[in-house]
Amino acid sequence: MQKPSPQKKFALIFVCVPVSPGKSRLIWCFPRNFGLWIDKIVPRWIFHVGQNLILDSDLYLLHVEEHKIMDIGPKNWQKACFVPTKSDALVIGYRKWLKKYAGGQVDWRGKYSGPLPPTPPREQLMDRYWSHVVNCQSCNSAYKSLNVVEVMLQIISVASIGIVAIMKQGTVSVATRNSMVAFAVHHSHCLGG
Repeated sequence: MQKPSPQKKFALIFVCVPVSPGKSRLIWCFPRNFGLWIDKIVPRWIFHVGQNLILDSDLYLLHVEEHKIMDIGPKNWQKACFVPTKSDALVIGYRKWLKKYAGGQVDWRGKYSGPLPPTPPREQLMDRYWSHVVNCQSCNSAYKSLNVVEVMLQIISVASIGIVAIMKQGTVSVATRNSMVAFAVHHSHCLGG
């Protein structure tokens, strides 16, 4: 008799480590007990795109919550945060530990004092390029490669229109042919940024 296969499980585990007031380093993993073969054929940056979308949904909220906690006072953090689910147990445990051993807040050893830095615009806070792509080898390589592909496709599209214009020399007027090439050059330049 064959053993039943284990239940498929996956999780998104992340830990935010404060590095300075208003800034944290995110350490995360996405463990699962199935489909491990896919990691060998799908580039890591593709997983990062999807996983970062999940993390981004909380990013701004966490930043705002940090400001609320500082306004209310770190010892009264529960008045600023609503943590009703089982998954919030680690947050509650961490806050209790922080209160017991550090007075409710990170001890910066005199390196930082005063209020949190002002909240940057949401677009800057959510800027994935500077917060992730420049620091991730997989995503940075993909970004550079995709930029090369973009330029190559622009060149191919302009060349293709030029070839079509030359082949249809007899059926298309010079003005129309020049307009097509100018249109292609203009739009490929606009797409390139």
